[in-house]
Amino acid sequence: MALQDSLEQLQSIDFNNLDVNNIGSWPGVVKVLLLVVLFALVLGVGYYWSITDKQKQLEISASQELDLRKEYEDKAAQAANLEALRQQKQEMEAAFGALLRQLPSDTEVPGLIEDITRTALDNELTIESIDLQPEAQTEFYIELPINIVVEGGYHKIGSFVSGVANLSRIVTLHDFKIKPTKSNLLLRMEITAKTYRYLEEAS
Repeated sequence: MALQDSLEQLQSIDFNNLDVNNIGSWPGVVKVLLLVVLFALVLGVGYYWSITDKQKQLEISASQELDLRKEYEDKAAQAANLEALRQQKQEMEAAFGALLRQLPSDTEVPGLIEDITRTALDNELTIESIDLQPEAQTEFYIELPINIVVEGGYHKIGSFVSGVANLSRIVTLHDFKIKPTKSNLLLRMEITAKTYRYLEEAS
């Protein structure tokens, strides 16, 4: 009955005559209606802002979850392969150690020159000169150039180059210059052999 009376009162009110500056003089039904609208508006805005904030937090948490899940999967895979990785590390250390042993120390350079000389003589070449050049230091190793000048037949020179490249110490060959001698019966070859020393050994 009260609801019907309230509706009848609302119908009889002329909203154009309501003074916005004097809300206290409005009929009680209109005041209640205004309060309900304001409450609903405040509730709606608060709910929207609350949900928006929670939505952002949810998106951030979902992104973090994906990152953490990927990190977990990566670490789980590493943990599953830990023994294989340790074995691989040991093999790499052994291989690295074997390579280091192929690099001559200061005291082994004369022996390396002797090996190059013997290789030239074994291939019946005439040695014009074998000269050590100044060392060149890089970030991880020291480069030791050796200039070599020999004379001999084409096949003998080829065999000499192959023999130097196959020495037990690491040697690389650079800057080939081959030209005939004055007699045109033999060839004269100038070549730079480079060997290397690990920087820690030099320090």
